[in-house]
Amino acid sequence: MLTLKSNGDQGISRRPWAPSLDKALLSTLFILLLVLLTLFLVLPMLAVLWRALQNEQGQLSGGSVFFTILTSAGFMPMVGRSLLVGVSTVVIVIPSAYAFAFALQRCCLRGASFYRSIGLLPLLAPSLMPGLSLIYLFGNQGLLRGLLGEGSIYGFWGIVLGESFYTFPHALMILSTGLALADARLYDAARAMGANARRRFLTVTLPASRYAIFTAACLVFTLTVTDFGVPKVVGGSYNVLAMEAYKAVVGQLQFSKGAAIGMLLLIPAVFTFLLDQHLRRRNANQKQGQLNAYCPLPLARRDQSFTVITGLLCLAILIIVGMAVWASLITFWPYNLGLSLKSYDFDNMDGGGWLAWRNSLSMSFYTAMAGTGLIFLGAWLLERLPSTIRSFQALQGFLRMLALIPMAIPGLVLGLGYIFFFNAPSNPLNGLYGSMGLLVLCTIVHLYTSAHLTFTTALRAIPHELDAASASLRASRFDALARITLPLCLPALLAVARYLFVSAMTTVSAVVFLYSPKTVLASVAVLNMDDAGSIGPAAAMCTLIMLSSGTFCVLIHLLSKASLRRTQAWRAPQPR
Repeated sequence: MLTLKSNGDQGISRRPWAPSLDKALLSTLFILLLVLLTLFLVLPMLAVLWRALQNEQGQLSGGSVFFTILTSAGFMPMVGRSLLVGVSTVVIVIPSAYAFAFALQRCCLRGASFYRSIGLLPLLAPSLMPGLSLIYLFGNQGLLRGLLGEGSIYGFWGIVLGESFYTFPHALMILSTGLALADARLYDAARAMGANARRRFLTVTLPASRYAIFTAACLVFTLTVTDFGVPKVVGGSYNVLAMEAYKAVVGQLQFSKGAAIGMLLLIPAVFTFLLDQHLRRRNANQKQGQLNAYCPLPLARRDQSFTVITGLLCLAILIIVGMAVWASLITFWPYNLGLSLKSYDFDNMDGGGWLAWRNSLSMSFYTAMAGTGLIFLGAWLLERLPSTIRSFQALQGFLRMLALIPMAIPGLVLGLGYIFFFNAPSNPLNGLYGSMGLLVLCTIVHLYTSAHLTFTTALRAIPHELDAASASLRASRFDALARITLPLCLPALLAVARYLFVSAMTTVSAVVFLYSPKTVLASVAVLNMDDAGSIGPAAAMCTLIMLSSGTFCVLIHLLSKASLRRTQAWRAPQPR
């Protein structure tokens, strides 16, 4: 349990309290955070816009680049294909993820934690992995190629299936959270009025989870439209916007065209982000009383049906993952299916070698440690100490906006911004380009919003009376942070560190333009191996990424058990 002691004890602080020193340090932290987000978020995005207004010779051309792209013969059909892929993925993923989440939260499912772990397994793999597995399953020499008849996995259905695997766990997490928040009194009232299970679902469960459904749909659509990993592997001639932006920069060196398409990719992301923020504000204005926890009652027919549905979805996920792992161990597909470690001999093939894997481990670790600390301090300043830094009140709203903006920026667009800004010869920070430090900062900025919202939720759950108690004991803000706030927020800190590490291991789009031969990453190595036709080694690197991410998650879980038991003991019900 956490306790506050008086000044006579060895309590929260024994040194004299200096409010002026506190304010000076807090103001310095606020300015530092504002400068970092301006340098590594605002200016790169302005650089993308500026480059999009120039022609390939670097001359200012107004909107001529946009006009040329919009009026080109194949552009509108390409937009239609991107939208069709996004909508189709949403239609597949949202009902599947909702059924999975319903089984976890509203059914008496045996082994629910096991099913949940399988459902979240795609988070550990880069977006290129499902494409590789689909090639081994349904490609020209795939195991199940006969199931497609005259069709081909290269194109629309390959992209949709790959994106469905990639976006499924993101939708599952949101929908599980939405379905977990249920008021048992509503269901008791529905039963008292004679509503059967179907009626209760349509009138209570579905309306209560509509915000989660919409948020998940927006996220799935945005991730699908802005991802180029799956289209890169199984897209074939079915060109989409994200792939066109990648080819414009990497293949054609048309940076102005890539910047213009990047700005166009912002439109669906910003639109869905603004809608999400609008609904979030509406949801916040609907004040609710204390919820009575809902505990589902066993219902044999329902539980058996959803066990079958969940099992089939888990089987589909395991087939995709298992195919990639098996392919990485095959000697020579499809002629010699004997097992060997030939594909793991990364140093004797293109892609980056074992250095790429070591670089990814280093970048992920630095991102998890530095990102968790930086983002937590930013959320703490904005949520717990707005009055202490009153002199920057006008900038607090701007900083809050900057904390939310990364959610609406696709990684591909952010990476383009870093090229144009940090690779400019006139920029004093030009030396950062290609360094590990820039890769870490780019990844932190790219993942900033999700971590910030997690910390904001955790900080708002801490009673403000604790701040008043520490102030009455003349404790400094930083002593209170170290002894009260950090222990209480430890679950959120560990969750964010795990999220940042796994996301840094699997990210491709945000860093694909920023690495150098010395800082090549494992996820980029997968892309390079696929370009070179080394599908087996690419699957091996994906397997290694999954194993590394999974191992880190297990270590975090094991190492945090004791500390969470100690710091979260106050949440346990007390005997009466």
